[in-house]
Amino acid sequence: MEVILTQDINGLGYKNDTVTVKPGYGRNYLIPQGFAIIANNSNQKKIEENIRQASHKAEKMKKDAQEVADKIGDLTLTIKTKAGESGKIFGAVTTVQIAEGLKEKGFDIDRKKIAISGDIKELGEYKAIIDLHKEVKKEISLSVITD
Repeated sequence: MEVILTQDINGLGYKNDTVTVKPGYGRNYLIPQGFAIIANNSNQKKIEENIRQASHKAEKMKKDAQEVADKIGDLTLTIKTKAGESGKIFGAVTTVQIAEGLKEKGFDIDRKKIAISGDIKELGEYKAIIDLHKEVKKEISLSVITD
């Protein structure tokens, strides 16, 4: 089943993308939640018209995202947490803590736009990817230390 996404969905696609999904997922989740519409001819034409009208706005959004990525530069974010003597963290470092750390540095980035590969459960150096725009992604370094 082909659907047109009405908003960005992590792991599936971005707004106005036409994607193929299983019929049950489309009919029972994406369409009722308002995340997608059926990809028929009339909806395709509406989306194409919306894209054409919003193209200059999309360029500005991409430019703004690139400016934020340039400002972040080679930032190494230090996250303080409680840990045992062996270096194991009590709990785990999550995207919420990374978003708060970025906010302290002056970057207001939604936690849903931050991806960590694996779990951070020990002290050390890690990498995280920030999805600022469909075409602009920025990798930052994380340094997890004890209080």
